Amino acid sequence: MAVSKRIPTDGGPSFGHNPFDALSGEGLPPGAENPPVDSDPPGVVKSTKKNRGRVDILRVKAGRGGKTVTVVRNFVGIGLPEKEQLAKAMQKACGTGGTVKNGQIEIQGDQREAVARILSEANFRPVFAGG
Repeated sequence: MAVSKRIPTDGGPSFGHNPFDALSGEGLPPGAENPPVDSDPPGVVKSTKKNRGRVDILRVKAGRGGKTVTVVRNFVGIGLPEKEQLAKAMQKACGTGGTVKNGQIEIQGDQREAVARILSEANFRPVFAGG
């Protein structure tokens, strides 16, 4: 019969030498004694939503063999990884394919309403542009 060694989880004896014991706090600024207190009066709710800017949603057919594509463009301040993440969420919500090309998100079909909802949830301000 094998006997298993158990490690106590109650914060029992230390595991040994602490490498930070030898450090001193000389020359360091004093730490904050108390956490900062919220200066807003009670009953006032802060808005945690930050507007991330306007994005244009277009329905495009030109140059695509008669197929309709929803294009989202004019993103400001976000990189390619976040655009790919947004595109993946849009594809999943719409049940269609899509891609990120030239800094624009392209979703197959006329999916403007669903795309606008996802962008609003991500704190963007979607605007239907074009025809």
